[in-house]
Amino acid sequence: MKIHSDFCLKNYNTFGIDAKAKLFVTVHSVDELVEVLTSFPDKKKFILGGGSNMLLTQNIDALVIHVNLKGIKIIDENDDFVWVESQAGENWHEFVMWTIEHNFGGLENLSLIPGNVGTTPIQNIGAYGVEIKDTFVLCEAIHIETQELLVFDNAKCKFGYRESIFKNEIKEEFIITSVVFKLTKRNHKLTTSYGAIETELQLQNCTKPTLKDVSNAVIAIRKSKLPDPKELGNSGSFFKNPIISKTDFDKIQQKFPEMPHYVVSETEVKVPAGWLIEQAGFKGKRFGDAGIHKNQALVLVNYGSATGKEIWEVAQNIQKSVFDTYGITIEVEVNII
Repeated sequence: MKIHSDFCLKNYNTFGIDAKAKLFVTVHSVDELVEVLTSFPDKKKFILGGGSNMLLTQNIDALVIHVNLKGIKIIDENDDFVWVESQAGENWHEFVMWTIEHNFGGLENLSLIPGNVGTTPIQNIGAYGVEIKDTFVLCEAIHIETQELLVFDNAKCKFGYRESIFKNEIKEEFIITSVVFKLTKRNHKLTTSYGAIETELQLQNCTKPTLKDVSNAVIAIRKSKLPDPKELGNSGSFFKNPIISKTDFDKIQQKFPEMPHYVVSETEVKVPAGWLIEQAGFKGKRFGDAGIHKNQALVLVNYGSATGKEIWEVAQNIQKSVFDTYGITIEVEVNII
């Protein structure tokens, strides 16, 4: 376990931003993590997982702790369900592929989402009608100040749309070390009606889809819309889909009758942020090396040497334009550092 000074983080964030950490260390076990936390009690800490859900707009004047805990194991099972524990440093997509290879259902719609397992509960990641909270049982997390290991069950996490207690009440207080999911072993409940999954399955002439079929469909859809971070720096969806009151939506729809929407509840409606951004004229636009992806307006990209500040400036311009046009505020999904 080595402490590095002035460490370049370009390869540790999916935007490929060339920022530096004042101090940097990678930990491979809970014991190493505790050792680092106790060795630097007064040093400001910055916790780094897969680097997929953040935009670095500056150097990090702190001890960056790269959580690289590995391991997947079955901790309980019966005829219908299996409880799988994954360590926080496991790559999310590789973990999803592991569950599918074992015919464990529940995560197939979340294939190809960048990042590591440990950060998924923080964001309550979701795609194509499925969210982490649907299969999440619990996670273990270390309190940064006291090094106490606590358990957070589903209810304690206070999951919401791309929200959790880790983003709000106890933000930056804990480091998630492992996550447990409850998955199906048989009678899998496939979610195929959301987005273009059904269409993709039809293109594959798949009438009785398996977990693998659904995963392959999701992967095909994501690859057609989203750039590979290894080839073009990005953090996936940069903005949340705004949820507004039905009353406000009815007023806006009178002026923009073509605006798509999804009913969330009797009083709330979700509007696709990608549609708003595209209609505002930003899809495919480029501002220096910062830009908006040509196939998906939700995705901001780094064409090479853009700084985090430049990408953030583009994001703020998008927010202003959408609000000025529609009166709708679109919030960022990524963490702005």
